[in-house]
Amino acid sequence: MLVGPTASGKSTLALAAAQRWPDIEIVSMDSMQVYCGMDIGTAKASSVEQARVPHHMIDVADSSENYSVARFQSDARRAIRAIEARGHRALLVGGTGLYVHAVIDDFQFPGEDLAVRARIDARYGGDDGVAEAYEMLWRTDPAAAARMEPTNRRRIVRALEVFEITGRPFSSFGPGIGAAHPPVFEVRMAGLTLDAATLAARTEQRLAAMVDAGLVAEVHGLLTRAGGWSRTARQAIGYKEFVDYLEGRVASVEAATAQVAVRTRQFGRRQRAWFRREERITWFDAGRKSETVADDVMQWWSS
Repeated sequence: MLVGPTASGKSTLALAAAQRWPDIEIVSMDSMQVYCGMDIGTAKASSVEQARVPHHMIDVADSSENYSVARFQSDARRAIRAIEARGHRALLVGGTGLYVHAVIDDFQFPGEDLAVRARIDARYGGDDGVAEAYEMLWRTDPAAAARMEPTNRRRIVRALEVFEITGRPFSSFGPGIGAAHPPVFEVRMAGLTLDAATLAARTEQRLAAMVDAGLVAEVHGLLTRAGGWSRTARQAIGYKEFVDYLEGRVASVEAATAQVAVRTRQFGRRQRAWFRREERITWFDAGRKSETVADDVMQWWSS
């Protein structure tokens, strides 16, 4: 497994490993690469790269769907078992800590009822909807509310959904995915780390390249497609900000780009904090030449 913050070089290293070891198949651990049509802003592997090396958990859901972490867990585990059944090795690559732990560790998710979820989501619509939903969660499940950001509508609605369909507080299903759980798959976890200044510079370069590659047009296409675009998918970093620009809430492409940069840096800090708690990771300095980093990581994987 290879983890690390956005723009740390995970994809480049994964492709290098797959070229050296032809039995490797890459499994994306990214929560947004699952959506068809969200290509530029999620930095998906190109069609050429996917033809060269098998990739999994990319383009498995329509952008109109609200694809859950529970579904990701099931689909990714199925993909990994199929890879192993072929006598190949799965290389899990990504920076979404929640999805990583959901796949490799024995974490059980409560059931789902999409109709109930939609009803709760509609009940707490409007400008004050998130605040009202969060207040209700504090009344029904203060332990869960204490673990959530008061603006995280999706998680709050999910917790209220679980309470309604099971009669049990969401917090009663366990201490949370950030807590220790026994592994389902034995993995060797390598992590890439960079100093903050270098990571910020790489992030800026990557974002500029995405805009040049047509990110705004990609967002416009998703907004205007006949099937619609789900609330979950359109909240992704690099998409929400340009949705706001295209719908007139942000004045310019430059202002939206600046917001993406800020939000990406904030997400990077959360990624680093999440993975720093993971004792199974061996860290490698990604600030060196990419070939040197790849050699060191692959030598460690082989040891």
